[in-house]
Amino acid sequence: MLKLYKAIWRASAGRQIILIILSIAIAGLAAVPLEFQRDIINHLTSGDAGTERLILLGAGMLAVILLSLALKWVLGFRAGTLGEDMIRLIRQRLLVRSADLGETGETVRKGTMTTAISAEAEELGKFAGGAFSDPVVQIGTLISVIGYISSTQPGLGLIAFSMIVPQIIIVLMSQRKVNVFVAERVRILRSATDRLTAEDINAVARDIETQFDEIFETRRRMFLWKLSAKFTLSVINGAGTVGILMLGGWLVLQGRTDVGTVVAATSGLSRIQGPTAFLIAFYRQVSANRIKYELMLELFGPNPERYRRINSLK
Repeated sequence: MLKLYKAIWRASAGRQIILIILSIAIAGLAAVPLEFQRDIINHLTSGDAGTERLILLGAGMLAVILLSLALKWVLGFRAGTLGEDMIRLIRQRLLVRSADLGETGETVRKGTMTTAISAEAEELGKFAGGAFSDPVVQIGTLISVIGYISSTQPGLGLIAFSMIVPQIIIVLMSQRKVNVFVAERVRILRSATDRLTAEDINAVARDIETQFDEIFETRRRMFLWKLSAKFTLSVINGAGTVGILMLGGWLVLQGRTDVGTVVAATSGLSRIQGPTAFLIAFYRQVSANRIKYELMLELFGPNPERYRRINSLK
């Protein structure tokens, strides 16, 4: 994984820094709407509620939301553009490699090269666009929101934090198995596409159909692992929501906190569920792309230094 990130950084360091700065700004704004929400709820339940302050709070909350959305738009555009540039770069280097193989008389695995240029390059390039900014936004959001909840009511913050740790453990355990299936699927697909280029397709049709069956079985086992992990993670999220409401309700009844804090904590919990789910999916994506990246390097043979720009992705 470290090699993959080093390669992406060497190929796009300047643009990645800009994306990281935007990501930090977005993450820093994540908890601000929760404070406005808390103030609005407490203002409505106070004895001196007034329309003027309510309007000011609402306007402030809307301004923060609009600023955050604008920053996300800029981030999304720049990350998407960078991803497309990386896709183009990888395809160009694969094309050069194909031409060199033809000139030297080496065996060209046409099916494998076609798959790499059309599908694998797109997946790797698209990932490179958000490789740094995406986790920065989500991790920063988690820190911002959990920090805010903990500062207003430590007990509620502890529940929110306790939801994250078991999810990380579950994903790390399940993803190791999924990675094996990913590598197996890519190799089988490459082999099948290579054989599709044979002159006598009828002679290899039965074997290719068998490989398609193997791909299906590999994906089926992947689904079992991924969906089982997803079910467990959803149970943890549901238990966390109930825990926040029960503890928050008890604290309100004991006069140790206010309704606005409980509402903000509940909203904050939903805010951290999104980043948590994203980071889990992102980790799976990183793991899968690491496997595909290593498999792609095999196409450049024992001396990939000749392809300097693609070698920067090594």
